[in-house]
Amino acid sequence: MTEPPSQVHPQGTDRRWQALCVLCLGVLMIVLDTTIVNVALPSIREDLGFSETALVWVINAYMLTFGGFLLLGGRLGDLYGHRRVFLAGLALFTAASLACGMAGSQLLLVAARAIQGLGGAMVSAISLSLIMNLFTEPHERAKAMGVYGFVCAGGGSIGVLLGGLLTSAFHWHWIFLVNLPIGALVFGLCLVLLPGGRGQAGARLDVWGAVTVTASLMLAVYAVVDGNQAGWGSVQTLGLLVAAVLLLVAFIAIERRVAVPLMPLGLFRLRSVAVANVAGVLWAAAMFAWFFISALYMQLVLRYTPMQVGLAFLPANLIMAAFSVGLSARMVMRWGVRGPLASGLLLAAAGLALFARAPVDGTFLADVLPGMLLAGLGAGIAFNPMLLAAMSEVAPQESGIASGVVNTSFMLGGALGLAVLASLAAARAEQLAPAGTAAALSGGYQLAFAVGAVFAAVAGLLGAALLPAKAPGAN
Repeated sequence: MTEPPSQVHPQGTDRRWQALCVLCLGVLMIVLDTTIVNVALPSIREDLGFSETALVWVINAYMLTFGGFLLLGGRLGDLYGHRRVFLAGLALFTAASLACGMAGSQLLLVAARAIQGLGGAMVSAISLSLIMNLFTEPHERAKAMGVYGFVCAGGGSIGVLLGGLLTSAFHWHWIFLVNLPIGALVFGLCLVLLPGGRGQAGARLDVWGAVTVTASLMLAVYAVVDGNQAGWGSVQTLGLLVAAVLLLVAFIAIERRVAVPLMPLGLFRLRSVAVANVAGVLWAAAMFAWFFISALYMQLVLRYTPMQVGLAFLPANLIMAAFSVGLSARMVMRWGVRGPLASGLLLAAAGLALFARAPVDGTFLADVLPGMLLAGLGAGIAFNPMLLAAMSEVAPQESGIASGVVNTSFMLGGALGLAVLASLAAARAEQLAPAGTAAALSGGYQLAFAVGAVFAAVAGLLGAALLPAKAPGAN
């Protein structure tokens, strides 16, 4: 059995909000690590002698284990206690950060990045369920999810700024070593502020379910992140995707028969859970495209420095802060999840559509800022209701796996969307001018932004058509 509600919450409202801040600090450390490395890649390549093809594994090793272990991490939290698994993941991530920061060879850095991804998956999968269990009253939950949403949505831009600062002022090793004091602080505060809990007494892990779904996710992520290099129609990519599908079919068959499944398939009979996860895949595909491809556009076409790119995202981050921390919660309490989610995603689609102009001689005020404002506004409005929709109908004893499912949707949607849209951009740029001129790059980015806008618009229309007007308990 899981801990009763009286044991789930620390004594006193202030302690719950303090616990939220600590959880979000841990999540921020994970989110930062997905973007802070991008700025330092040229320095890492020069220092450790990476080739162009080998360098991508500094990113891909992290994505592979992060995406592959999200579901398992969430279920482990349900079975063995959310705090225990959260702290284990945090310790693993921090130790791997130390190994990354001390790495003097390519093999050590890539291996440490893979371990970082495993720890990050455990932290990300558990943090959302801890927040849902800490805040059960609808108004407080909406506010707490807003804070969490802001950290997730805005952390990437902070990573670009911090990565540029640390790499320029010190050395690329510091983009990893900076995690050490943060990880130690979060670990100590979690011991004080987070409730203990024992998980589900006597429950056993669905081993074969864990093996098949983790292998399926890892093969799918590998096929996606290596698709541009291997070719989307290559035997390797298609073979990996087929193997991932077969393992997923085997996982579903196992879950139908096992007494205590890793992932109760009944979750997807809950309309809000199913719709929010499908919309989350499309939304993540669109927003990853917005963040990464707009950064490439500003760097490679407009010739912005990494620091200027981070500053260019600042207006969007400020808007996301305003909506995520307070305004989005008020909208959810007044109008439910459907209206804010759909309107936010459609605004984000409009922002991406503006970026689809992407002129070679663009200026910040005319060609960057308007799209940033709309995309930031849309993300700030939509993220909170999307998370609430994905989690609100779920029983407390299944909150960990539901958190893992929605995080997996975001991760795989983002990875798949980014890989596909980057491939489209590269193919279009090559058609326009094989030499890779600024005009050709701009043409490729225009296509990627346009397809990303379609993804966001479809997600918004799905939410408008299929989600209930209000999340359960939000009346």
